[in-house]
Amino acid sequence: MAKPKLALIPAAQGTKLFSVLPSDGVGDFTFTRGSVATRINAQGLIENVASGQSRLDYPLIDGVQKGCPHHILEPARTNLIPYSEAFSNAAWGKQEITISQNVAISPDGTLNADKIIPSIVSTTHQIYDLGLVVSQTCATSIFAKADGVNTFEILDGSSASNGVAFDLSNGTFTNKGSGIGSMEYYGNGWYRCISVAATTGFRIYCPSSAGTVSGDGTSGVYIWGAMLEAGSFPTSYIPTSGTAVTRSAETATGAGNSTTFNDSEGVLMAEISALADDADTLRWINLSNGLTTNRVTFYYRTDINQLTYLVTSNGAAQVFSTITLSSASSFNKIAAKYKQNNFSLFVNGYELITDTTGNTPIGLNELSFDNAVGGDNFYGKAKQLQYFDSALADTQLEQLTSWTSFRDMADGQLYTIE
Repeated sequence: MAKPKLALIPAAQGTKLFSVLPSDGVGDFTFTRGSVATRINAQGLIENVASGQSRLDYPLIDGVQKGCPHHILEPARTNLIPYSEAFSNAAWGKQEITISQNVAISPDGTLNADKIIPSIVSTTHQIYDLGLVVSQTCATSIFAKADGVNTFEILDGSSASNGVAFDLSNGTFTNKGSGIGSMEYYGNGWYRCISVAATTGFRIYCPSSAGTVSGDGTSGVYIWGAMLEAGSFPTSYIPTSGTAVTRSAETATGAGNSTTFNDSEGVLMAEISALADDADTLRWINLSNGLTTNRVTFYYRTDINQLTYLVTSNGAAQVFSTITLSSASSFNKIAAKYKQNNFSLFVNGYELITDTTGNTPIGLNELSFDNAVGGDNFYGKAKQLQYFDSALADTQLEQLTSWTSFRDMADGQLYTIE
């Protein structure tokens, strides 16, 4: 197979997204984020990454770090919980629950997780944020681990009708009202428990919201890292210690120049996933002339799991086709070929779009994770991004977008190899 002219393979964090090809740095992406953010490191632990530094996020499969890292790009989000780890603080109200401070190793690898212990009184046992006032759809989450009590609920701040009930013994959940739940396993018994619902606040019931339950005064649930963010899906953890904290949006633009790209023919390939199978945002990856008039692009649409392949030349659309993926939030290998009267899109080893009429773009000089003019940023995960300055054969495109090894296939499909 031909050698790519530009290749982004996540290998280092820094002030840029560093491309391994070309070796002179022309292929590096300009990166911005005006705040601290967190990632999962190579040890499978949550850690901070400094402002302005890109993030290599490592995958967790069955709670164990496996596989190579990916770049992660996220929108701006604010954790509205002022004390995300200090549950003994007076900002958290308590009803027939006591807090044991710093009694377990949390997902960041330190002894800073608290334990909530329901009392022996047969009543409702809960903790809740006293000063939080919201009224919109939010993603509410907390890391939790059973210690004698296996169940708890995240519910709406006022009516307690919307949310999710979680079972930490088997990693299952039950939606309540408008709540949409999910659980992510972080290993050592820790789950990130997530509820997306129309809410007015943050309330945790342990072991349930039923009013006739009682604890034994000793058993409970370890908790750490509470987060409430406006939006229809959760993002990476944002720690707080006294006030709400905002993680700034990230951008990655400006890779390559006019000598990197071929107007006449080429292939743009990416292995990417969206942050969620949601209908909130457009997410673009663009090879362009710095404008929307000439470009080769594919993007996730606001229609759930829809992917569009678009080619424009001198302001006119030459290719504009959309397909449905099984999941946008799973990693997909996508390759877009362009050549005069010869366009195609391969996804995960299959040719899904072809077009035999059309002109190629003019003046291509920039590759970016946006729509070419600073909007519709790609928010998601990128394992690789490659550009070839010739139109590869179909057999090569099939190979380029297929699994490269049995381990690659197993990890991508969440199989366990024994």
